[in-house]
Amino acid sequence: MTLKLEELTKNYKDKVALGGVTFSFTPGIYGLLGPNGAGKSTMMNLITDNLTPTKGRVLLDEKSIDELGSEYRKLLGYMPQQQKIYPELSLRRFLYFMASLKGLKKSEAEKDINHYVRMVKLEDVLGKKLGTFSGGMKQRALIAQALIGNPSILIFDEPTAGLDPKERIRIRNLISEVARDKIVIIATHVVTDIEFIAKEIIMLNNGNIIRSGSPSELLSELDGNVWNIFLSDEEIDEINVKYKVSNISRDTEGVIARIIADSYEGRWKKEAVRPNLEDLYLYLNGD
Repeated sequence: MTLKLEELTKNYKDKVALGGVTFSFTPGIYGLLGPNGAGKSTMMNLITDNLTPTKGRVLLDEKSIDELGSEYRKLLGYMPQQQKIYPELSLRRFLYFMASLKGLKKSEAEKDINHYVRMVKLEDVLGKKLGTFSGGMKQRALIAQALIGNPSILIFDEPTAGLDPKERIRIRNLISEVARDKIVIIATHVVTDIEFIAKEIIMLNNGNIIRSGSPSELLSELDGNVWNIFLSDEEIDEINVKYKVSNISRDTEGVIARIIADSYEGRWKKEAVRPNLEDLYLYLNGD
């Protein structure tokens, strides 16, 4: 299975939201990274057929999704970012409603609902109203509805937004579990959510792909360009002016600043460190 974006473009009057993107997805997890306004939501809405492209097309196994129509949409599972999900409905009624929209028969829906609520560990609250759920429970409910019908393509929009670290890890592990033979696209601002589970990272800015590749391939760009330097509190402002600083911490001897730079000739003691995806994100998008 191959999902291909071919010169995919979306314009809003004089603004280019997505500018001629070409990319192919095969089964596995893809992380979609970029600042606000980079084009992530536009790309997802084009892939899910919620928007019509200004130019270009989306192909599944060389067939246009326009041609495939409802057959294509049956293959999609989508988890939106917003948690405003019918607060007066119980989880059971919500999931049956979503199953009916996907065209499942009642017996099929019952089997799927029972399976996926166990997977997301919500079987004990099937009768409770969604409005009473915590943020993490709502995210898991949204994952469950995306999985109903066993779709081949899953799209998650900020799946861990606003969650505590324990819930983020739980949802990250859950996504890894269901992604075995599916195309999974995760749009997020939380770099650590995808650094260790994505087979490929796509970095967007201003509607264009500025980098793509496996995490190890992308991080090789920063080899030899990330350091810890050791300074005093009084020198922090000077460092912030001269370098991109991804982290500042303190120990008993003073301040440790993690900096990203093409070269370092400063007066401070330095220590080369291994780059991570957060460093690369800042390097490409930071001021």
